[in-house]
Amino acid sequence: MAQLQGFSDYKKAHYQTSCFDALEASGEPTRFLLHGGASLTGPVTRQTPYDIYVTGDDGEALVPKVEVMCHFPASSEEALTKLIKIDKKVKSMDLGPIHAPAHRYFIKNKTLYPLIKERQVMFVTLLEGEIIKGLVENFSRYDIEMRMKGGVAITVLRHAVYDMRDKKGRCYLKSFQKQARDWQRSELFA
Repeated sequence: MAQLQGFSDYKKAHYQTSCFDALEASGEPTRFLLHGGASLTGPVTRQTPYDIYVTGDDGEALVPKVEVMCHFPASSEEALTKLIKIDKKVKSMDLGPIHAPAHRYFIKNKTLYPLIKERQVMFVTLLEGEIIKGLVENFSRYDIEMRMKGGVAITVLRHAVYDMRDKKGRCYLKSFQKQARDWQRSELFA
């Protein structure tokens, strides 16, 4: 059976890390896009396994992690507002957070890893219609770090992903790959 070169080492180093650990350690002001069209700006002051505490203008707010769709540095807000587009069809579906992991739209780790190496532009659609266009830079069990136009960083939480496609429109979700079986093996497979 062929192995994906470097994948097991990458997974050992990155898979269990959480973006919220890094945010808590840095104390940097962060902009969070939440389900229901809400947003919140502030540093993560502490966290529990299922919640984060963000200190904003109104004091400390408790935010369930499953409510967070994506986040980015507060200093990048103006640039990102222009770069994030909306898919009106997905937005009209009124999809909220999906609490049960078995019902989420899943992207396989072995699909994400080659995207880091191949530096392919991807379109990630979130459950509420936001379209993030950029390069996959990193991923863990919980999130996907992307770099958008102009080098702007954004982190998408994997539980908030509705769809992931390349420039040609090919879907990268596990459910689609099982049906279509149109994928091409990456050159990283030995």
